[in-house]
Amino acid sequence: MTAMRPTFEQDVKLDEQPFRLEAGGELPEVTLRCAWYGHPESAPGGVMLICHALTGSARIADWWGDLVGPGHLFDPERYALVGINVLGSCYGSTGPPTIDPRTGRPYAARFPLVTIGDIVRAQALALQKLGIARLSAVVGGSIGGMQALRWAVDFPDALDVCCAIGATPLPAMGLALNHLQRRAIQQDPAWQGGDYTTQPAAGLALARAIAMCSYKSAALFDDRFGRHPDRSGEDPRMTLAARYDVAGYLDHQGEKFVRRFDANSYLILSKAMDTFDLAAAELARIRARVHLIGLSSDWLFPASAVRALAERMRTVGVPVEYAEVSTDHGHDGFLAEPAAITPLLRAALEPTRS
Repeated sequence: MTAMRPTFEQDVKLDEQPFRLEAGGELPEVTLRCAWYGHPESAPGGVMLICHALTGSARIADWWGDLVGPGHLFDPERYALVGINVLGSCYGSTGPPTIDPRTGRPYAARFPLVTIGDIVRAQALALQKLGIARLSAVVGGSIGGMQALRWAVDFPDALDVCCAIGATPLPAMGLALNHLQRRAIQQDPAWQGGDYTTQPAAGLALARAIAMCSYKSAALFDDRFGRHPDRSGEDPRMTLAARYDVAGYLDHQGEKFVRRFDANSYLILSKAMDTFDLAAAELARIRARVHLIGLSSDWLFPASAVRALAERMRTVGVPVEYAEVSTDHGHDGFLAEPAAITPLLRAALEPTRS
């Protein structure tokens, strides 16, 4: 099925120049790519920001297509849906592949560290420039859920509902896996200290393969791949290089990923995930209705950690609801099983309906 196309797309150049970053760096100028489904000036349900995950884009329907469209949960005839490609990415917003106006060369490894707070502040400035003062909801999963939570903390009067799926500060295992992914990229000789002319394909593919292991569950891998030889006909008992089916799957995912994502952007955004945190004093600032959704087999962002975050919010007076999806799809459950996610999202968003 072909994904629904945006109603329109636009690049928004922020007025804040330079754009100063929480880690101390700055960017001389920032442009964000926005994709709209519906029209913000006429949507009866208001504007809803849908935040993408680590390697997603502003085009919401490209990765959450079963939820977007007339008659669906995210109905452009009811809401004006906006996706904003995050600062540091490679799908239209300012990021490592962007030309630095000071040098005439891509930022590459000279792109400064960004935080989830920087990403959200840039989004807020872009929406402000477009005349959007209030959001009916901010929704996202994974790093998109981190953005939704940061919106609720940093702009408490700008949104009615915050809905975050499979999102908490990363536990130690998540930090460890992100570290290994970055090292895989940086140790590829083709990375060239970040100034590559062709992708460090081996390192980036390995990073993606490691990530895919963390996005799925052991039960799903057993059910889907078991101990079967690779479907290409290789016999893993006969040679060192011959693979089992799960290895062929991981290699295939890495090969596809190298063709669509930038290695330096992957470094920057995975580090932004690492540094996301929520102190009690920050949580106390939240005024939006918060809905947290855990994924039962998620071991990257365990459901128990999402539930614990809801409890932390309750102790500081935040109106928060927790729900859990039973899924074998691990962290990817919010993308792989839209039918299971939809009723929970509908319950979260119902109060915003006109």
